[in-house]
Amino acid sequence: MLTDISKIESVQRSFTKRLAGLSNLPYTKRLEVLEIDSLEIRRLRYDLVFVYKMLFGFVDLKFSDYFTLRTNSTTRGHDYKLFLAYSRLNVRKHFFSERVVPVWNNLESNVINFSNIKRFKRSLLYCSLSRYTHF
Repeated sequence: MLTDISKIESVQRSFTKRLAGLSNLPYTKRLEVLEIDSLEIRRLRYDLVFVYKMLFGFVDLKFSDYFTLRTNSTTRGHDYKLFLAYSRLNVRKHFFSERVVPVWNNLESNVINFSNIKRFKRSLLYCSLSRYTHF
């Protein structure tokens, strides 16, 4: 999985390096100058939006087929935390329903707005997702 992500990210890395005046900058600086995110962060953001759409019924998929809302009340974080089932094997490690749960559960409740999808998407832009990426 990481090798696939690396190969896909290398396309953007190569393209940004060919832009005038950016060839000597490291990849992260090129992204800052261009005011764009890495492909991995964009994918993660779209994954979170898809979970939102599943949770609030905007897509024709049953939320319960993929996720379970936590039933115990917590004093920290948002009200839509998901239960991550224990898996003895690493087979499911990279499945959508497994890789998105830790990120979803750690969304900052003071930053993320769950009131509607437009506000949710906008608030994701202000949430730091780089700690969940490799590049």
